[in-house]
Amino acid sequence: MGRLSRATWVYVVAVAVTAAILIARGPLGSIDWPMLAVLAILFLICESSSASGGPRQFTWSPSYAATLASVVLLGPVGAAIVGTVAALRLRRGLLVVQRLFNGGMYALSAYAAGAAFVALGGQPGIPDQASFPEIIGPFAVAALVHLLVNHGLLRGVLWLTRDGDQASNALGRLDLRLMLSDLGYAAFGLLIAALWQVVGPFAPVLVLIPLFVARWAIGQYTAQQKAYEAMMAALCKAVETKDFYTRGHSERVSRGSAMLAREIGMRPGRLEAITYAGMLHDVGKLGVPTKLLQKSGRLTEEEFAAIQLHPMRGLEIVREIGFLDEALAGIMHHHERIDGRGYPLGLAGDEIPEFARVIAVADAFDSMTSTRSYRGARRVDEAIAELRKWSGSQFDPALVDAFVTALEREGWQRREPVVPPPGGSAEGVTARDHDDPTAPLWVESR
Repeated sequence: MGRLSRATWVYVVAVAVTAAILIARGPLGSIDWPMLAVLAILFLICESSSASGGPRQFTWSPSYAATLASVVLLGPVGAAIVGTVAALRLRRGLLVVQRLFNGGMYALSAYAAGAAFVALGGQPGIPDQASFPEIIGPFAVAALVHLLVNHGLLRGVLWLTRDGDQASNALGRLDLRLMLSDLGYAAFGLLIAALWQVVGPFAPVLVLIPLFVARWAIGQYTAQQKAYEAMMAALCKAVETKDFYTRGHSERVSRGSAMLAREIGMRPGRLEAITYAGMLHDVGKLGVPTKLLQKSGRLTEEEFAAIQLHPMRGLEIVREIGFLDEALAGIMHHHERIDGRGYPLGLAGDEIPEFARVIAVADAFDSMTSTRSYRGARRVDEAIAELRKWSGSQFDPALVDAFVTALEREGWQRREPVVPPPGGSAEGVTARDHDDPTAPLWVESR
């Protein structure tokens, strides 16, 4: 975290001071302090053992269970005190201001949840059998209030401490799936409170052991996911080493494919898959002889045919990566054309997988807006005009329209021209610019 603005400091201090005032107002005399100590330790353990998981790398923590258990067992003030323990989270690198904000944020979230619980008729204390099912309604509302306040305060500080795209990316991680998972952990809070009457302070242990087992499983999954992502990044770097003129192309096609996928409403799982497909769409170039990719002058028909095999080579390289699933079809068929004149199989229209049709649009657009030896980078409006020109023959018309709409809303960051390495020939590389519908044909006639 860089130097904080004055607005950020005011925001953080306001959150922390508001939490302190609410706690100081009490009442404090009726709090069961031994119970509070157990729940505070539980909360600290949960927060300190949080794990990141999934492609978006959100933080997984069962601390919501401890907070909502505190709401039921201790009421608003006690739950707020438990929330302040977030400031003591056992994690290296946290600045004082971050700890101050975390403590205040969790305290306010817990207090608001406790207030909602009481307002709807919930009675703080150890629930008994007679408390059910009436307690479920107030508890559900309390869990929702806790979620909304927590995420609302977090969104506020992200907007103040990050600029533009960084803020959007960070806020994107606070998606519906993360919120639903938090509500799921909150439900365990009611279970802890209900079991307290039977097993006392051992209730959290009985409830949270399965959660920590799940945390371990998520950690294993995350480690595997990171290993796959590192491997994919290495493959992209290897392609760029062989074909330096397309440096950064894979990342931009990945970004453009995701942008188009969001526009047409792809569900999150498919959106993640097409992001990977865009990144790996040209990985098959690793199976193409370097002398062909870097050859100066025209290609023979046999040499051009060898380059046209790169989608199938790509499929062979990455097909064993288990989580790619539908992305494999995008990699295999991204050079098919709507009119059936593409390759490798000559599919037409709806025969072409949706992933491949999406990648084809993003692939061509990035190629056209990048500098080539035979022309400079085209302006965005010129590239859009070319997409529309070839719409219906090379590209899916509906996807071209959606891509243009997404561009108008999100914009496009054009690449810097690539300078060939000493002794290299830009012409030799761009001669096979098969992604660009405006590129000249560089194949020797016989």
